[in-house]
Amino acid sequence: MSIDVWAPKAERVRLRRLDDSGDTVIEDIEMESATDGWWTAPVDLTDGERYGFVLGDGDDLRPDPRSRRQPGGVHEASAWFDPSVYAWNDAAWTGKQLAGGLIYELHLGTFTPEGTLDAAIGRLDHLVDLGVTHVELLPVNGFNGTWNWGYDGVLWYTVHEAYGGPEAYQRFVDAAHAAGLAVIQDVVYNHLGPSGNYLPEFGAYLREGSRNTWGDSVNLDEDAVRAYIVENALMWMSDYHVDGLRLDAVHALLDHRDPHVLQEIAERTDALSAHRGIPLTTIAESDMNDPKLILPREAGGYGLTAQWSDDWHHTAHVALTGETTGYYEDFADLDAFRKVSEGGFFHDGTYSSFREEKHGKPIPDDVPNWRLVTCAQDHDQIGNRAAGDRLSQTLGYDRLAAAAVLTLTAPGTPMLFMGEEWGATTPWQFFTSHPEPELGKLTAEGRIAEFAKMGWDEDSVPDPQDPSTFENSKLDWDEVGEGDHAQLLGLYRELAKLRRERPELTDPSREGLSAAAREAEGGRVYELHRGDLMVVVNLSDAEASASVAPGARVLLATAEGVVLDGSAVTVPAGASAIVAPAL
Repeated sequence: MSIDVWAPKAERVRLRRLDDSGDTVIEDIEMESATDGWWTAPVDLTDGERYGFVLGDGDDLRPDPRSRRQPGGVHEASAWFDPSVYAWNDAAWTGKQLAGGLIYELHLGTFTPEGTLDAAIGRLDHLVDLGVTHVELLPVNGFNGTWNWGYDGVLWYTVHEAYGGPEAYQRFVDAAHAAGLAVIQDVVYNHLGPSGNYLPEFGAYLREGSRNTWGDSVNLDEDAVRAYIVENALMWMSDYHVDGLRLDAVHALLDHRDPHVLQEIAERTDALSAHRGIPLTTIAESDMNDPKLILPREAGGYGLTAQWSDDWHHTAHVALTGETTGYYEDFADLDAFRKVSEGGFFHDGTYSSFREEKHGKPIPDDVPNWRLVTCAQDHDQIGNRAAGDRLSQTLGYDRLAAAAVLTLTAPGTPMLFMGEEWGATTPWQFFTSHPEPELGKLTAEGRIAEFAKMGWDEDSVPDPQDPSTFENSKLDWDEVGEGDHAQLLGLYRELAKLRRERPELTDPSREGLSAAAREAEGGRVYELHRGDLMVVVNLSDAEASASVAPGARVLLATAEGVVLDGSAVTVPAGASAIVAPAL
């Protein structure tokens, strides 16, 4: 075999082999310069063997930019990992298409007390019972420190050692498939973390002088950097058998070339899907409200499978909480619910007061509804609040039940954030474990500054470097079977079952889809029609009535007192109901 590394900035590159501890050098091997900045050495590394690269005439060891494993952290030697050693048991796995699916987003470090992949395997039955089809893991790649959201990754090919490393990742995906669950991996290609990023010493991975929210933008003008990204995407879906990717903040990918790197990822993913004979999913997170991401390539789009809809989240959040500060302000519009339900985006060329400019483009009518991923809560919308507070920390059962009904009857593909299904009382806060004190201080100060425009109290912002911020964010599984928690979980299970049974709730067409909101005493009443089904969510202080066809029946109610009387249904204050035509 040969070991190769792209390092056009170096005039000399040595491959360093170390003992099992990574502390003692066994030998340095001079690598030969190849074409286009690549260096190569004919070396056979054994599984687990420690190695790294020495650039130039210095003596500092650098990890492999494509390292699969970092036993000592991102500053230390890499460990060779052969993904083909694992004996997979999922030969009969046929995959899951996203259409009709239910996504469950989780963070491995806080999903279980242990915070590992193997511990997460023990909770897969809970997801199956809930009705989940796709498990979406927040980023698992290598970052500096012990705990982190995952968005400070600096070694994109690595599985974080504290989670169990790459072999544990394979076991998790294998177990998920055995349970009938698809796995989506959240990947970050728009920036690198602030500590342990040695890639610029190898080559022009970053575009100096061109910055996004997190620092210098990734240099997509460079062929080797594009390949680094595309081949990483394919690695997850081939070597680790994952069923798709969630692509973080794609609006921060500055790419002027044709095809766009997102289109290239979509094309290569579709080719791999055809080869493997199973559906593979690409989901973009974007704040641009641009349907080009999900339009077919034949129609001039990139051909990604789906994208997140922040507009739907913001509309639901305002409806449930009444909060209208910052970017929530526009979504207090009475017409917001109708517009996001029927058209996908609220801002589709309209003026955004938060951005202070016109924003977004309309989604063509023939784009299937399921191509938008919609949620009432996710890691960003909870964790990027000042106190990391969930809806369950400010709302009572009736409102949490309303959130469940809104989320699981919405036209898009619904997504839940871990613990949402039982109204977890634990917050999910922003946490880091940067070993560098100065970096930790800057991170904490930066968080406080971010919240100024939202009008949140800076005194309520927890220190992301305090270990208790991480510990407090772990789910408390003892809550699941208690009181309102158990009742809410039962409601989510019932709603997920209803989605599987009623084709109206997964119909990809806009035909038969309509929505409306109206003012009522002390609040609003929301109506959603999905074909023959009608959903009424009464967030007012008085009972609300809606017209129904004679003989209609109640499929689901979140509280007692829903009454059908001739051609009308009456829903008590704070309650929600789903009504179907007569059998």
